[in-house]
Amino acid sequence: MTAIRIEQLIKKYGQQAALNIDHLEVETGTLTGIVGNNGAGKTTLFRLMLDLIEPTGGQALIEGKPVAGSDHWKPFTGSYLDEGFLIDFLTPEEYFYFIGKLHGMDPGAVDEKLKVFTRFTSDEVVGQKKYIRQLSTGNKQKVGIVAAMMVQPRLLILDEPFNYLDPSSQIMVKRLLKADNEARNTTMLVSSHNLNHLTDICSRVILLEKGKIIKDLTPPQDDLREVEQYFSVQAEDQGSDQS
Repeated sequence: MTAIRIEQLIKKYGQQAALNIDHLEVETGTLTGIVGNNGAGKTTLFRLMLDLIEPTGGQALIEGKPVAGSDHWKPFTGSYLDEGFLIDFLTPEEYFYFIGKLHGMDPGAVDEKLKVFTRFTSDEVVGQKKYIRQLSTGNKQKVGIVAAMMVQPRLLILDEPFNYLDPSSQIMVKRLLKADNEARNTTMLVSSHNLNHLTDICSRVILLEKGKIIKDLTPPQDDLREVEQYFSVQAEDQGSDQS
């Protein structure tokens, strides 16, 4: 079954195309990685899929229905793109209860779901009597990831979840994502600048550059060295431009 379908999706700012994807399908239960440099279009793609911005053309569909102007996908979708998703005058606990209530969960159910993330949040997020705005950038990132995952969505979208996290927390995020995908057949889209993070957990990796899909690979069967070579060439070209 197709969970996500993209059809001739275009987003332009002026004459500049930030995204131009002719066709893309994501099957239910797949853990798909989107990798690309800054400005590749990863966040634009996710914002279009979450109906946060309007496309210039085309459409994104979730479970066969257009996302734009519809609410059908919201009850079963969890997402975190950046700090703008957080309500920074709440404590993490208040925020978790708020998100839980939106998904029909009472505080007791939220507390139960949060137990899965105890090691990930450690003693730095819950029980600190701090507002979200008082947390470090890394701990804000943890709040956003936990809030998106604790509601056990059928579809999970995370933009650069490994950013701002220490190495141990990055490993824990990968384990949490992999475990949830395998246990509940959750469809996941996860973006990153770091190819290695994605190849560790993803069954499919899509390389996005200048708003277009350049490569669509299935690790470990596909040889990912060509993607590494692509980024190496890009780095060399940038170095030449600056010299």
